[in-house]
Amino acid sequence: MMKLSFLEPLFAEPGPWASVQLDTSQDIDDPGRAIDLRRRHLRDALRVQGADTATVSALDTAADLRQELPGGRHGRAVFAAHGHVVMTAALPEPPVRDTARFGALPDALPLAVQRAPDIPYLAVRLLRDCRASQDGAQGVHRTSAHVQVIAETGRWPLARVRPGPRFSHLVPLEEWPYTAPHIARHLDELADRHRAEVVVLGHAPEDSWAAGVLVNRMPIHLQNRVALVGPGDDVTDRATGRALLETEAARVLDRRLSAEDRRQVDTFHAQRARHPHKSEGITAAVTALQRAQTRSLLLTRSPALPEALWWAEEPPWIALSAGEFDTFGVTAPRAEPAGAVLLHAAVRTGTDLVVLPPDETPSTEGVAVLLRYRDPADMAPV
Repeated sequence: MMKLSFLEPLFAEPGPWASVQLDTSQDIDDPGRAIDLRRRHLRDALRVQGADTATVSALDTAADLRQELPGGRHGRAVFAAHGHVVMTAALPEPPVRDTARFGALPDALPLAVQRAPDIPYLAVRLLRDCRASQDGAQGVHRTSAHVQVIAETGRWPLARVRPGPRFSHLVPLEEWPYTAPHIARHLDELADRHRAEVVVLGHAPEDSWAAGVLVNRMPIHLQNRVALVGPGDDVTDRATGRALLETEAARVLDRRLSAEDRRQVDTFHAQRARHPHKSEGITAAVTALQRAQTRSLLLTRSPALPEALWWAEEPPWIALSAGEFDTFGVTAPRAEPAGAVLLHAAVRTGTDLVVLPPDETPSTEGVAVLLRYRDPADMAPV
């Protein structure tokens, strides 16, 4: 379950808003030139849509990505209004296409979706470290073997562009059986502090013994969260600023729901069995958001949304058509892209977001709602 409170600065002041999502990937020849070209196209697009010069200039300055960026593939979202930048955020994956929009609401749904499933995890890599030393008295060269433990916390998939803190510990191989219990306790404390749901443990085949010793010294509740993977590439991680065991973590965590998301989806299925018309589709979502009844908005990554929805600054904020606002006595509603309107209503009503993998599609439209409370009529038997 993703809390949308990180987007509140985008709804704390009125628009119009300039919203940009651009590809900032570094895995191409001359990425700086490519990014500058994209920036120029986005500036031109905003001007065509009527964006003021001060806002375009502020946004363009924030999108100047000549500063050091992590390696690999990623993107950046930037939001500006009234001549100043309100938010800039990294995207774990580059957008499908660069976008620039100037409108009454910020176009922030792609940013929110990219942060899902937002799983807290712990990555741990075991490495065999053989070091040569020289005995000063006899001039004899000796080689000693060590086990190096590297651990890093993160939230998936944001860790791809914002890795968490690391710690490293070097243990002589012969001392590993006696030191592993201390390492296991430290990892347990780290996982508990970070509320890690998964421990991604990477090691080479020749280090299976060391990995087995460490796992067996963990408390059972931590053992049950361990996913054993390959050793990863320590040199690549450090050189590019990417997350520890990033590729291996992706295989474990992609297409997975967080524990809270799973609970929400299970509750939704029970709700849908009794009240499908109040649970599935864009009409159900708009109705629940109008009434501030939505606990969570459930979306697939590519929902079949209408081109636009209607909204107003004052409640109920959202409707399928302009005529619905006459009933509420709201004047001057506006039509805006459906994703921007849904997200605006979700943030304003304290609704959480659950982004579903393809096999969890709640309806043919890819849109559903988990209700915060029920009408009295809902308590009646079906």
